[in-house]
Amino acid sequence: MGKYRVLIVDDSAVVRQTLKGIIDSDPELEVMGTASDPFVAAKYIAEEVPDVITLDVEMPRMDGLTFLRKIMTQHPIPVVIISSLTEQGTTTGIRALELGAVEIITKPQMDTKRFIEESQIRICDTVKAAAHARIHRISGFQEAHQINRPPAPSPSADAQAERRPHASIGHPVAPKFSADVILPAGHTESMIKTTEIVVAVGASTGGTEALTTFLKAMPVDCPGIVIVQHMPEKFTTSFANRLDEICKISVKEAANGDAVIRGHALIAPGNYHLLLKRSGARYYVEVREGPLVNRHRPSVDVLFRSTARYAGANAIGIIMTGMGDDGAHGLKEMKEAGAKTIAQDEHSCVVFGMPKEAIKLGAADLVLPLEQIGPAVVKMK
Repeated sequence: MGKYRVLIVDDSAVVRQTLKGIIDSDPELEVMGTASDPFVAAKYIAEEVPDVITLDVEMPRMDGLTFLRKIMTQHPIPVVIISSLTEQGTTTGIRALELGAVEIITKPQMDTKRFIEESQIRICDTVKAAAHARIHRISGFQEAHQINRPPAPSPSADAQAERRPHASIGHPVAPKFSADVILPAGHTESMIKTTEIVVAVGASTGGTEALTTFLKAMPVDCPGIVIVQHMPEKFTTSFANRLDEICKISVKEAANGDAVIRGHALIAPGNYHLLLKRSGARYYVEVREGPLVNRHRPSVDVLFRSTARYAGANAIGIIMTGMGDDGAHGLKEMKEAGAKTIAQDEHSCVVFGMPKEAIKLGAADLVLPLEQIGPAVVKMK
């Protein structure tokens, strides 16, 4: 199997060297070159199109967002933003996602080299997820010459098994906990029938666009919605605020104790698990710290398991685009508890990982294109 070829674009020589060592250490990845700014990167791309680009935002001669826009309007390539500027200003990160970045990794301004080394597994997994992404040219700009890009190699089942986990440089591999560490498996505690429905949604890579499409389709009287989107800490506030501006319903970052009510959507804050709870006929959320589950915090499995327990047949579960299998087992628990379940179809996914695993488990009642998920939920309510 061929390796995914990565182009590193960063004005720091230390960061370029550190990232190169980390990416080259993964048997499925290979650094094809490093560039100190977008103009040097363009020369590499003219000779050979990489499978993935890692991109800093603040660089000389041309900033990363301008370069990202040019890439996505001319010859789309999966891009992972690795930048300290996104940590300072979350609006920069949200703009990068709107322009087509697949994922964002925020690096601190101080001791960046150590941080990147300690984040090896996350960086490699994110780059590989990006390599699988379906990238589309951004509309609204004049199209330029498109580079013919061969399809990325499809990893074998053995390779997929090997990538969990790779050893890190001088640091232990984080264990892949199940949802048991947050909420032990147990009986469903929901009432058999209530008048209120709860919609639980999980998404990862490509989820910002998918959630935008889904939530914009929701009418003001839609059931209460709880969401886990894998996203860095602080980004979820800006993301929720942005959705609140463009959707008919109210959207906010979840806070501990928030009620789940009609016409409102709650998004798990980055770096915290989100659980659905119930008091009588009232649903509310609990925002909780805890270990990574399926290498994520928040974890979709944690949300789905709590929804299965406390909402049961009164719930609708939706699993959307994303790498890995977070949420697949939780969606199955929801289905077994009587909930209606939906998986996004392969064609409309940026990465058909999480929905694929859920479908393989028999967890999805329906497999639908993204544009049909919202209308289907409205009919189910």
